[in-house]
Amino acid sequence: MALHPQEQVIYWRVPSNIALVKYWGKHGVQLPQNPSLSFTLRQSYTDMQLLYRPSESGSRTIDFYFEGKPNEKFKAKIVQFLESLSEDFAFTEGLQLTIKSLNSFPHSAGIASSASSMGALAMCLATLAQKQGVFLGSPEQALQKASNWARLASGSACRSIYGGYTVWGATPELPGSSDLFAIPLETQQVHPSFATFCDTILIISGEEKAVSSRAGHALMNGHPFAAVRYEQARHNLRRLLDVLKSGDIEEFIQIVESEALTLHGLMMNSNPSFILMKPATLAVIEELRAFRRDTRIPLTFTLDAGPNVHLLYPLAYQVEIHAFIADRLAGYCQENRYIHDGVGTGPQLFN
Repeated sequence: MALHPQEQVIYWRVPSNIALVKYWGKHGVQLPQNPSLSFTLRQSYTDMQLLYRPSESGSRTIDFYFEGKPNEKFKAKIVQFLESLSEDFAFTEGLQLTIKSLNSFPHSAGIASSASSMGALAMCLATLAQKQGVFLGSPEQALQKASNWARLASGSACRSIYGGYTVWGATPELPGSSDLFAIPLETQQVHPSFATFCDTILIISGEEKAVSSRAGHALMNGHPFAAVRYEQARHNLRRLLDVLKSGDIEEFIQIVESEALTLHGLMMNSNPSFILMKPATLAVIEELRAFRRDTRIPLTFTLDAGPNVHLLYPLAYQVEIHAFIADRLAGYCQENRYIHDGVGTGPQLFN
């Protein structure tokens, strides 16, 4: 379809991310109860094009297409988001906005599509603001503004604005860290072995979750272990910052697996309680730990708020681990589906 003569295009590719120290529980307006730490993925991303021109009506109008088809449900979320921050997004008034989005990964693939999609929306809006003459400050300040907008749309999306390892939440050990936006770790804060870390995502189930992440966060209000959990997360983040710098893989494994299982333990102890892991999730963890014990290869895992397993490992062991996945783990996956991914460099602008 040809562009309207007055129409211009902004095109961003924004990856999802996987949390190592988990964010679970929030307060206020999308503020985290504890800081979290993640790395941005490489192959799992959202491509988003924002087409804009003066609207014929003189007021802001929005059309949204996902994988080439209109999606009214997501359009309603975008409209609500823009209206909730009407002063911030005053530069969109009088424009016809057409948003076209698609993901590199399948639906319900155990990858946070809200992180990549809302991150992409925030980056498109930040670029549009600058094209409309809105000054967002220095390049660093403009990214912080985009991260703040992404947070308000979907909490974990604020971490997808940067590549590599990212922290969201005020942390005394990291000057400049904030509950309002994420910040990236500097190169010298990450050991080379972690800078090229791999993540193979095993698709245990593609079914829609029985309990949404939003509802799960809400169940942390009044949770009997909430205060202990938030302190544990802060402690684990401090430990993980040291581990990432030193390259200590053994302690990395201990922290990351504890965080994953704690997350699901909190779900099982909520009121009402819920279980998102499947029998195959536990079988994979048992297979993984047996493989690690027998081979001494440092393969570990994390889990998001769902049944699918993220296998984490150094690039140096990729050949052996890919063989193990194909031979022993693929059979636990729905339709033998898994995705090889790893630490990525962050959002990419195409125009």
